[in-house]
Amino acid sequence: MTLLIAGILLWTVVHTFKRVMPEARASIGAKIGVGPSKGIIALILLGSILMMSTGFKAMGVQAVYDPPSWGTPVNNLLMIVAVFMFGAAKGKGIAPTLVRHPMLTGMLIWSGAHLLANGDLRSVVLFGGLGIWAALNMLAINRNEGAWERPEAGPIKADIKTAMISLVAFGAIAGVHSFIGPSPFGG
Repeated sequence: MTLLIAGILLWTVVHTFKRVMPEARASIGAKIGVGPSKGIIALILLGSILMMSTGFKAMGVQAVYDPPSWGTPVNNLLMIVAVFMFGAAKGKGIAPTLVRHPMLTGMLIWSGAHLLANGDLRSVVLFGGLGIWAALNMLAINRNEGAWERPEAGPIKADIKTAMISLVAFGAIAGVHSFIGPSPFGG
């Protein structure tokens, strides 16, 4: 469990650093360059993901609660929505104008969806931890940046493009999930 928690904490610290200490983050970018700075951050985040996934697999299954029988199919539907929200964060259509934090909303949906399908301790720690991180990050952004100025909506065709890409991405994610386990479709 230590590796899983350490990965979640590393993810949280790296994502929070820019928000909590913007001057220090800008100083690093000024000293080594924005590109190298972003590259180092990406490598650290990749390391945190590897820590989380390795720690998750190493823990094994320890039941906390029984997920509902409908949890897996609802998880899969919600995952399509979550992937769409991740894409909408950079989209130019109507979707980015509906919520202030599309990517963090996608993360909350991802977290909640997985908690519907998984009732073991490692899932509660991973998905619950990252869901809490996303919610707290939303609150911090709202507090620090004040009222949201809703962007102007773009064309619906941009949302359709995001939806098509999201379906392909969901298929790829489900395929990888099926390969490394557990399958998102049961069995």
